[in-house]
Amino acid sequence: MLRPQDVGRRVVVRKIIGVGGDRPLFTDLLGLLAELTETELTVLTRHGPQRVARADVHRSKLVPPTTNPSAVRAARREADEIGRLELTANESWPAAVQHRLGDWLLRATDGWTGRANSALPLGDPGRPLAEAVDAVDAWYAEHGLPAQFNVPLPAAAAVATELAGQGWQARPLTLVQTAQLTDVVTRASDRTDPGNDRTEPATRRRGLPPVRLDREPSDEWLAVVAASRSPGGPLPPAAHRLLTGAPHVRFAHLRQDGELVAVARATVSADRRWCAVALLAVTPAARRHGLATHVLRAVAGWAHDEMGARHAFLQVEQRNPATALYLRLGFTTHHVYLPWRRTVSGEPPGGAC
Repeated sequence: MLRPQDVGRRVVVRKIIGVGGDRPLFTDLLGLLAELTETELTVLTRHGPQRVARADVHRSKLVPPTTNPSAVRAARREADEIGRLELTANESWPAAVQHRLGDWLLRATDGWTGRANSALPLGDPGRPLAEAVDAVDAWYAEHGLPAQFNVPLPAAAAVATELAGQGWQARPLTLVQTAQLTDVVTRASDRTDPGNDRTEPATRRRGLPPVRLDREPSDEWLAVVAASRSPGGPLPPAAHRLLTGAPHVRFAHLRQDGELVAVARATVSADRRWCAVALLAVTPAARRHGLATHVLRAVAGWAHDEMGARHAFLQVEQRNPATALYLRLGFTTHHVYLPWRRTVSGEPPGGAC
């Protein structure tokens, strides 16, 4: 039986996959327990994250960490790769205040967005883990903010286990997905016009309106983002500083009949390798017309053709329906991260499985 305190540990889950004759059929999932909610769990297997409804779990248990030397070396390489991409992501979403606790990075931006107001616990904090968590708590208290962690998995599994053991609350699992920019451009072009001539400007295909890429967000762009990120009011001043603070940033504007109906933000890393895509949004009345794909094609084309980037990444909650679009455009999960915060008094803990 798995418990919330087991998040971050290696597990095996026997999943019911059907019935053969009069007996149930099973498959076993071996990997890291990344999430455990009241209705489902997620295991990071060698084939990627696997979601399992709790009703489909026949048995589950902890298993010891692997001691196979080649597997241990592969895990270290994977952790290094995750660390590099997480630092690139941090560059694309630059918090106003950043502080080092050993190798850990503590970030604060007046409370706007979880990423810019959370600890990134990669590497060695320079003290025992429990003391490091206390130090993070104290630092955020000094800045008038609740302490939060964004824990990349499997690289920082030990931190997830520590937080779970201390009673911190996990928030929805987030996928960090990557793709080749050439794949994104090709697949997006095929979806907006399956028979298109790619020598023809994209803005003429299928009658789609042009996507304008600006160095600064317009007031309308900020209003569209505020409607989803800051309901009931405009974005705080810290948001504008964060949005414009990355190197090589563009703000996508797509208008129909004079009205802004789709937006996105794209940045290219200082080393010109990665394009980060964020804040893709289409207004409700304009959805299901291929506009999100059209905007993604425009920012991918800019990053590849003008900036020389080769890869794209984005971050999306595992349960977000947009994951289906990203899959069609060639994105796959590179790793995941699990946000954590202190349990609020009176909140019920997650159940066991």
